[in-house]
Amino acid sequence: MLNKGNYNKSKEQYVHEIFTAIAHKYDLLNSILSLNQDKGWRRFAAGELNLKPGGNGLDVCCGTGMFAIEQARIVGREGKVTALDFCENMLARAKSNISATAFSDVITLVQGNAVDLPFPEGSFDCASIGFALRNVPSIEQTIREMKRVVKKGGKVVSLELSKPGAPLFKQAYYFYFNNLVPAIGRFWSGVGGPYSYLPNSLKDFPHQEKIRQLFEDVGLENAHYHELTGGIVSVHVGTV
Repeated sequence: MLNKGNYNKSKEQYVHEIFTAIAHKYDLLNSILSLNQDKGWRRFAAGELNLKPGGNGLDVCCGTGMFAIEQARIVGREGKVTALDFCENMLARAKSNISATAFSDVITLVQGNAVDLPFPEGSFDCASIGFALRNVPSIEQTIREMKRVVKKGGKVVSLELSKPGAPLFKQAYYFYFNNLVPAIGRFWSGVGGPYSYLPNSLKDFPHQEKIRQLFEDVGLENAHYHELTGGIVSVHVGTV
C-alpha cells in the first residue's frame, strides 16, 4: 500500500514500471480493449486543439506517440510537434511508430516530466495529454504546466477515461472494465499488474465535471468537456 507521506513519488515510480513493462504491447492492447475506438477518440481530441497547418503543438505523456502523430497530420510537414514522456521504453516505441510515418522530421521526442515541463512559457500553440492524466503525480500541476507553456489564445486538451452516467450502460461498462479488461490485458501482455491498475486508477480519478473545474481553477477560459461513446471517455478543453 502507498503511504501518504511518499504517495506521489511512489505512484510515479509505479507508473514508470507499469509502462516500461507494457510498452511493446501498448498499442495493440489499446485497440483491443477499446474495441478499436481509441483511434477515433484521438482524432476527435486532436480536432479540439485548434491547430493549423504549420503550427507548433505539444503532446504531454506522449506514450507511444499516437496522439503526437494526430497532431502532425494537422500541422503537416511545415509544422512542428514536440512529444514528451518520462518512460524510456515508451519513447523508444514512439520513435518506432513515428519512423513508420511521414512525420519523422516533424515530431521531436523529449524525455521529461509532466509536472515540470522543460519549456519556456508560451512555447506552443496548444498542448494535449491522452490517457495519462490519471497517472500523473498531480493532476492540477500538470494542467497548470500545460497552460504555462501554451501561448495566449491556445488550447489545452485532455483525452481521458471517464465515468459514464446512464444506469444500464454504466453497469455493463464497469463489469467489462473491472472484470474483463484485467483478464484480457493479462492474456495479451503476459503480465497482470498493469491491467489491474487500470480499473483501480479510474476509481480514484475525479469525475469529468471535477476535471472541468480544475481547468477553470488554473485559469483556463471556456473550460468544457465532450463525453464520447456514452461517457467512456471525455475530452476536456480550455483556452489560455
